[in-house]
Amino acid sequence: MSDYLTVNRANWDERAPAHAASADYGLARFVADPAHLSDVVRFDLPLLGDIAGQRAVHLQCHIGTDTLSLSRLGATMTGLDFSGESLRQARLLASSAGADISYVQSDAYAARDALDGDFDLVFTGIGALGWLPDVKRWAATVASLLKPGGRLFIREGHPVLWACDYDRTDGVIALSEPYFEQAEPQIYDEDGTYVDTGATFTHTVTHEWNHGLGEIVTAVLAAGLTLTGLVEHQSVPWNALPGRMRRLGNGEWQLADRPERLPHTYTLQAVK
Repeated sequence: MSDYLTVNRANWDERAPAHAASADYGLARFVADPAHLSDVVRFDLPLLGDIAGQRAVHLQCHIGTDTLSLSRLGATMTGLDFSGESLRQARLLASSAGADISYVQSDAYAARDALDGDFDLVFTGIGALGWLPDVKRWAATVASLLKPGGRLFIREGHPVLWACDYDRTDGVIALSEPYFEQAEPQIYDEDGTYVDTGATFTHTVTHEWNHGLGEIVTAVLAAGLTLTGLVEHQSVPWNALPGRMRRLGNGEWQLADRPERLPHTYTLQAVK
């Protein structure tokens, strides 16, 4: 199973510079405007609340746009990711924006050994859990990072959305991928990426897993955390089902036809 780290890291290392240069991530806006926040974190604000003065870690932070946004909300931020090139881009962004953010390279499961001290907030954003084979192990890692009273905040693609058939062109919403966590990964081979870069890549294979919502909640509870919130949303911050979605104008997309049919994302919160 350790091979998934090597395969996936090569994929992310190759794409990180293209993501940093893309209009979709909009790094120039973060540098030009010290109050600018990522669309993802701006969406999170009503549930995230006031985090000023909190010590927080962003797991699987990629190139750091959400990490920087959380820093601008007043948290003392650490970003953690397994991709060295992603962290290089994140450090460049933080430096250019004048932000004091620590970045640590580590597999998410090894975060406890890689980080010092406990945290008021563990934040995990869109598109993170699918790269991890074992959601129970993830939840235990989160719990180990939190101080008593500390909070987990995660907004993530809904496992029903991850189970959809992305390639259909007839407008039908159909489930074709596993909903429940499987021992073996779903293996994809794609030479593009999820933002418009105009680039193709040589590291095309990824190993990914879905985790059912009940599995995620059960893992959080088994790790000793208390669930304090679970909200399902009718939008997602990328064009998840091309040809079947409409842009909402706040960085979010939803089904163009009867969006109430599909849970797009969810926000889960829990405390230690």
